[in-house]
Amino acid sequence: MLKKDMKLSIIIPCYNELKTLDAIINAVRKVHYSDKEIILIDDFSSDGTRELIKKSIETKVDKVIYHNKNIGKGAAVRSGLKEATGDIVVIQDADIEYDPEEILKLIEPILKGKADVVYGSRFVGATPHRVLYFWHLLGNKLLTTLSNIVTNITLTDMETCYKAFKREVIQSITIQENRFGFEPEITAKVARMNLRIYEVGVSYYGRTYEEGKKIGWKDGISALRCIIKYNFFRK
Repeated sequence: MLKKDMKLSIIIPCYNELKTLDAIINAVRKVHYSDKEIILIDDFSSDGTRELIKKSIETKVDKVIYHNKNIGKGAAVRSGLKEATGDIVVIQDADIEYDPEEILKLIEPILKGKADVVYGSRFVGATPHRVLYFWHLLGNKLLTTLSNIVTNITLTDMETCYKAFKREVIQSITIQENRFGFEPEITAKVARMNLRIYEVGVSYYGRTYEEGKKIGWKDGISALRCIIKYNFFRK
């Protein structure tokens, strides 16, 4: 039975997404869930995104947080979490790679009382996926496998940007990483909390670098560092 009385917080970290932000905000607003809040964090965009937010997007969301310097996605998520008041928290990227229509599918295991954390996997199910970079795929699978080895869980997509949490779970975690390293950091920390972790298949409409993709090989090295740091050198 679905617990539809649970409030939903949707956190949208944003950096230089002038071409996609308005469409994503409109799509998130259309998500058929009555009690939701949208929290947008601008990580000191320099391409006109910030001006767009102030001109026409501030009135479309519940809260906007402006960073006074570019810190990174992990820092933006951390800022959003401080303001989240929902029973469930979802992280939604401001680009076009993940479809907000699938947010309800992502949170369903939590609404059913079966899960505490849900990862949206790009590698399970029969959902559409854009065919892009082989080395990104290989790197993702390698990092996910290494993470699984040390956490003893069976994720297929540790690096997915689509994650949902019970608020008390994610707000109990101190996110230290400022950039993309927060993905393996969070995974390491939730794996130690004896939580019910689920995966659901989600679509993936990946971008090329020419279209605005930001993650690169240096972030892969950082993710490896974070897997080691937060599993073997935790306090």
